[in-house]
Amino acid sequence: MRGHDVSGATETIEAAPAKINLALHVTGQRADGYHLLETLVTFTEAGDTIRIRDADADSFSISGPFGDLLRAGDGGDNLVTRARDLLRDALASTGQPVPPVAIHLEKNLPVASGIGGGSADAAATLRGLLRHWRAGIAPDALASMALTLGADVPMCLESRSLIARGIGEDIEPVTDLPELAMVLANPLKAVSTPEIFRRLQTKTNPPLPASATIGWMDFLAQSRNDLQPPAQALLPEIGEIVGLLSQEGAALVRMSGSGATCFGIFHSLEAARKAETSLRKKRPGWYFQATRTI
Repeated sequence: MRGHDVSGATETIEAAPAKINLALHVTGQRADGYHLLETLVTFTEAGDTIRIRDADADSFSISGPFGDLLRAGDGGDNLVTRARDLLRDALASTGQPVPPVAIHLEKNLPVASGIGGGSADAAATLRGLLRHWRAGIAPDALASMALTLGADVPMCLESRSLIARGIGEDIEPVTDLPELAMVLANPLKAVSTPEIFRRLQTKTNPPLPASATIGWMDFLAQSRNDLQPPAQALLPEIGEIVGLLSQEGAALVRMSGSGATCFGIFHSLEAARKAETSLRKKRPGWYFQATRTI
């Protein structure tokens, strides 16, 4: 979306949808330590937002309910500014104009919570800047750049239902996954992804079931998140969330990614919103968000 901010400057707005691992199977480990995965991924209407406008000099700012958990400024360790700089270098090398930009991140998703927050923000930055700069880059080069930023960024660049394999770079679009109503839930406590992988009992687990032969809910019922047991052992609140979502009537409850966010799938968005209201009363200090997939 392109519009105008209050100053009259052209503003490009790009959504950074939450990434949900409906299933995540760890199937092996490479010699370099990277784990091999098979994961069914979808994206939700809930997410962060990237806003870009022309400026005299590059800047980066953050707002939103979880903005104070990220360091503002223009540090090179931020995925948004790293994405900006990588894309600018690539485009400038082909002679395309890449003037300074002010990038603002509205941080609505919990930080380091297994739903792709930072990766989604980086991917949205790449998409948004290409539109804002009216620039072009070869799809393969863009995919390679995304993978440089992180294993989840290529998936988030797609921001549509898909199955990812390898370390996340081998992507197969899924066109027949139905819209799902769900509640996202997080106790707002961090879990260490490296520690979860270290505690994983086995690195060579069975792959995803064959989706072509069964319905999607049966597919989900026959799949799993291999990171959930070690994550739950590290953070017992994950087990508590699973119980709470089940009590609210979720048809399926599972952890996303390496946690601690879990999702409960409900029969309708109305049912999900009722569950969100109930859960907020039960655990007022936790994060709950009713949403649906896109």
